[in-house]
Amino acid sequence: MTSVTSDATTGPITHLGPSGNVPKELHDLLTPATVSLAGANIIMQLAQLPVGRGVAESKVDSGNLYKHPIKRARTTFGYVMVAVFGTDDERAALADAVTEVHRQVRSGPGEAVRYTALDPKLQLWVAACIYRGIEDGYALLYGPPPPELRDLIYRHGARLATMLQVPAEMWPPDRAAFEVYWSEAEASIEMDEVTRAYLYDFASLGFLPAPVPKVFGWLHRAITAGFLPAAFRRELGLAWGPREQRAFALNRRFLLVANAVTPRPLRALPFDAYLWDMRRRIRNGRNIL
Repeated sequence: MTSVTSDATTGPITHLGPSGNVPKELHDLLTPATVSLAGANIIMQLAQLPVGRGVAESKVDSGNLYKHPIKRARTTFGYVMVAVFGTDDERAALADAVTEVHRQVRSGPGEAVRYTALDPKLQLWVAACIYRGIEDGYALLYGPPPPELRDLIYRHGARLATMLQVPAEMWPPDRAAFEVYWSEAEASIEMDEVTRAYLYDFASLGFLPAPVPKVFGWLHRAITAGFLPAAFRRELGLAWGPREQRAFALNRRFLLVANAVTPRPLRALPFDAYLWDMRRRIRNGRNIL
């Protein structure tokens, strides 16, 4: 890719207006790599201790990965698709639904780790991880995005934060400011025995029925470790030796081939299905999450 369609919208980075004409370059973000690195990205999001505890201890069964893994995948990918490709009205409806669920996720009285899912600082971290994952998925297949495309991705990525109760002014104003934020936030990642056990089991596919974890758990840990920055691997305690590196390299080669031989419409089909389903739920007034 050598050129990027101009984004004619002006004004604050988080106010792009209706998304009926999403730049076609953003569709190149919908690749097999996006799915493959999803597990690592979730671990990154939960590597801030209050976020990890909030998820590990959440009593909101509707979003529980271990009770509803398919539904959780649907809502997660649907959220990202609406944030990047949805309209203003669709984003508003989904943001309201997310806020209502997040009201129920908070620490109890006297708990050592205090958290609330309505904390904008915690949600900024979650949004930043999702944005970073989108950029990393593209880079894995095509190399670092050209500056114009990175700016375009960043402008649209701001919506990931503003849909999570994050005031627009909290999203770093440009990519340079984002890198400063990321460096400082990454230095403060922390897991305890609760979140580490939860995330290690997640990386081992413990949320899927037998015999999947036993047969594929090691492979998923290796692939997940490869997508994680070293600080996150160390904090979680994931192995990263020659065996894991070979498995990750093989997975990368597979993703490169799969992406090269699959036409763009077919690559985007699963993501378009998530967007279609979310739009249908919003339009029909059904339970969104």
